Amino acid sequence: MSAPAIRATAAQDAEQVLALYRAAAGGAGGLARRPDEMDLAYVESFLAKARAGGVTLGAWVDGRLAGEIHASRIGPEQFAHVLSDLTVAVDPAWQGRGVGRALFAALFEAARALSPQVTRIELMAREGNIDAIRLYERLGFVIEGRFVQRVRMPDGRLEDDIAMGLLLTPA
Repeated sequence: MSAPAIRATAAQDAEQVLALYRAAAGGAGGLARRPDEMDLAYVESFLAKARAGGVTLGAWVDGRLAGEIHASRIGPEQFAHVLSDLTVAVDPAWQGRGVGRALFAALFEAARALSPQVTRIELMAREGNIDAIRLYERLGFVIEGRFVQRVRMPDGRLEDDIAMGLLLTPA
């Protein structure tokens, strides 16, 4: 595999992002939303929010969208230094091949360039998504808390949501 080409996503990428998110939601780690809970309006909304004050990046391999990451500011002004609502989705065919890691590296770089300055990035991970939690820890995220029984799985089981944060060091 050639290294993914990382670039900011644009409004015209929304349909490709939707297809990617539906594929990722059906994969092993899944996403918070099931494939049937996603539509074009949902994707257009989070992409616009991230472009307006945060970051949204896509990873293209051989002209095909293999992954996307986005995070946005949550407001009010006292949180302007924080990027939150982070989601990363990697096509199941490309998982475990460095796409997620490349997206995070590009996110960190883009976040450092934002104004006002970003010094903190937050995300949530379902406790059963061990591979994702391990990746996030290798990238420098620290487990900061636990939302007990916050996530209802499709089979009815309840899992904790793990709050993780990373203090972004200057480049």
